[in-house]
Amino acid sequence: MAYKVMIGLSNKHLHLSNEHIDILFGKRRQLTPTKDLRQPGQFACEEKVDLEGPKGTIKGLRVLGPARPETQVELAATDARGIGIQAPVRESGKLTGTPGCKLVGPAGSVEIDHGVMVALRHVHLSPSEALEAGVKDKDVVSVRINGERALVFEEVLVRSGDAHLSELHLDTDEGNAAGANSGDFVEIIV
Repeated sequence: MAYKVMIGLSNKHLHLSNEHIDILFGKRRQLTPTKDLRQPGQFACEEKVDLEGPKGTIKGLRVLGPARPETQVELAATDARGIGIQAPVRESGKLTGTPGCKLVGPAGSVEIDHGVMVALRHVHLSPSEALEAGVKDKDVVSVRINGERALVFEEVLVRSGDAHLSELHLDTDEGNAAGANSGDFVEIIV
């Protein structure tokens, strides 16, 4: 029997370091949560920045909290190409060799020399959910999305740990290709 997981479509967003929060929004500024996300301790923020690429600007890019050790920009491939950035597909936090961009906030701007990526599709599972699904952290699985545009996504990274709850993260390009919405369910194929 296949293990079912809810989809969480991930729109373009960024995670900021404390240093870059200070530069973009002002010294000792705290991020303002507007909505809790499914993953424990993660939240969407009121704060937004503009991202400047060689061929254009993305206005109002949403910041997700909490602060991270290093700034990371997550775009769909369509978004990246539209502003002239060749963003590679990467696992979250694996930023070596990624391109940079300019970020503009209400209090200042910063040029990052790396950190722009297309997030590798991945499924979050708690340790007990992973056990039930028959997988472990860092496994690579496939997921089946049923429906009018049924599709199997391969090369889906499993991220399992105490700070995770079951949720498949796809970007908007992937979700649109499958006709999927946040809240839909998929089956993990082991």
